[in-house]
Amino acid sequence: MLKQGLNLKLLQKLSPQQIQLMKLIQLPTQAFEQRIKEELNENPALEAGKEEDESYEKDEFDNQDEYDDFDDNESIETDDINIDEYLSNDETPDYKTQTNNYSDDDERRETPLASAVSFHQDLINQLNTFILSDEDREIAEFLVGSMDDAGYIRRSLMDIVDDMAFTQGIYTDEKTVERILHIVHELEPSGVGARDLQECLLLQLKHKTPTESVAHATDIIEEHFEAFTRKHYEKLQQKLGISNEQLRKAIHEIEKLNPKPGGSFASNTKITENVIPDFAIRINEGELELTLNGRNAPTLHVSREYQEMLQTYKMSKEKTSSQKDAVLFIKQKLDSAKWFIDAIKQRQETLFVTMTAIMEYQRNYFLEGDETKLKPMILKDIADRVGLDISTISRVANSKYVETPYGTKLIKEFFSEAMKNDQGEDVSTLEIKKILQNIIEEEDKHKPLPDDQLADMLKEKGYPIARRTVAKYRELMDIPVARLRKKM
Repeated sequence: MLKQGLNLKLLQKLSPQQIQLMKLIQLPTQAFEQRIKEELNENPALEAGKEEDESYEKDEFDNQDEYDDFDDNESIETDDINIDEYLSNDETPDYKTQTNNYSDDDERRETPLASAVSFHQDLINQLNTFILSDEDREIAEFLVGSMDDAGYIRRSLMDIVDDMAFTQGIYTDEKTVERILHIVHELEPSGVGARDLQECLLLQLKHKTPTESVAHATDIIEEHFEAFTRKHYEKLQQKLGISNEQLRKAIHEIEKLNPKPGGSFASNTKITENVIPDFAIRINEGELELTLNGRNAPTLHVSREYQEMLQTYKMSKEKTSSQKDAVLFIKQKLDSAKWFIDAIKQRQETLFVTMTAIMEYQRNYFLEGDETKLKPMILKDIADRVGLDISTISRVANSKYVETPYGTKLIKEFFSEAMKNDQGEDVSTLEIKKILQNIIEEEDKHKPLPDDQLADMLKEKGYPIARRTVAKYRELMDIPVARLRKKM
C-alpha cells in the first residue's frame, strides 16, 4: 500500500519591527546616537526629553480603531531566529566612519581637518622641482602611477613600456624608462620606486650620510642579502672581515630603514579614530559593577501634540476622505514612535543582560586582569545563560567595547575555544596564547626558540599541544619564526 507523506518545513519570518530591533542591537554607542537623530528627524511624533505632563506617559489614543495598521500588542520576540539572512553584511554602519567623543553637556564644535595630499600626488608634486622634457615627465608620472601603496613598482620595465604605448600613446624603450626611473628614485621618502626589497633598502642607504656603519650595511644588502635575510650573522662577519661590534652597528643601520616607504606616508596622514566604550566595568569593594554608557539610554516620548491631533480627528462627526488620510498618517507616526521607544528599551535590556552574563562568566579575569584567567567561552555559553539567540549575542560581542580597569576591550576578544590541559581540564586558547607570548618575550634573543622547543616548554607547563598548533598561534599573534627573532 502506497503511503503519501508530506514533509513540512517551518520557516519563521521576521517582522519589520524585529529586523529593526536587531539592527539597533548591533549598533555601538556612537552609531546608535546617530540612528536616534535620524528617527527624530523623520518622525515628528517622536520627541526627545521628558514630557512636561507625566500623565501623557499613558496611551491616550485607542489602538483598536479602524485605522490601526498593526497590532500594538505584538511583542518583538527574538529567540531561536537566525537573523543573519535578514541583515545584510554589505550595510556599513556609520560608526565605522564616524566618532562622537562629546558628552551631552559639551559644546559641540566641528574640528577642521587639513586636506591630505595622496601619496602619489605628493610624488608628482615633487617632480615639478626637476627640469624634465615633456616626454620624460610623462614617463616619470606613469612610473609614479605604477607604484603600489607601499611605494614599489612590481612590474617589469618592459611591461611598463608596452602599457604606455597601448594606453597612453607614449612610445619609448626600456633604456629610457630605466633612466627616468633613476630620477624617480631621488624622490622622498627615499626608497620609493624600488622593484624589490633589496633595491628599496639600497636606495635608502644611498641617501644616508656616509659612515663606516653605512658602508658595511650597503655591502651586506648589496652583496650578501640572502645571508642577511636568513640572519646568518657569523657567515656575514667572516665574509666582510669585520668585528662583532662593527656587524652589530651595520645591522642597526639596516633596522632603521623602512621596508614600505609608501606605507609610512599613508600612516602619517591617517586619521585615528577613538573608541567610545559601550559598557564600563568597575571593581567596588571586591565586587564587579557593570554600567551601560548613558548615551545608550536616551529619554524619548511620544508627542503630546500628535496625540491631541488624533483625538480631535477621531471626535469629529464628519470624516472626509482627507481627514481619514490625516488620521492614518498621524496614527502611523504615533505607532512608529511608540514602537521605537519600546525597541530602545529592549535594546538596553539585551545589551545589559548579555554583558552581565559575560562579566559573570569571566569573573576571575575582570577581578584580577590576568589574561590566563580567561575561561573558554563560546557564543552558545552566553546564549544559553540569557535565553537569547546566538546571532543576537554575536551582534553584541562583535561591535561593542567595554571599559575595564585594564583598558578598553572589544567584547569578542573574551570568547575563545577550549583545549585540554594535562589534567584533562578545559582551558582557554587565549590562556595558551598568553603563556606562549610570555615564553617568547623571555627567550634569549641570541638563541630564539624554534616551534618544537616552544611546544616542549608548553607541555612542561601543562599544555600538551602540537608543534603545528604552536606555529598557528604564533602566526595569529604576528610573531615571526625563531630565525627572524634572532638579535645580534
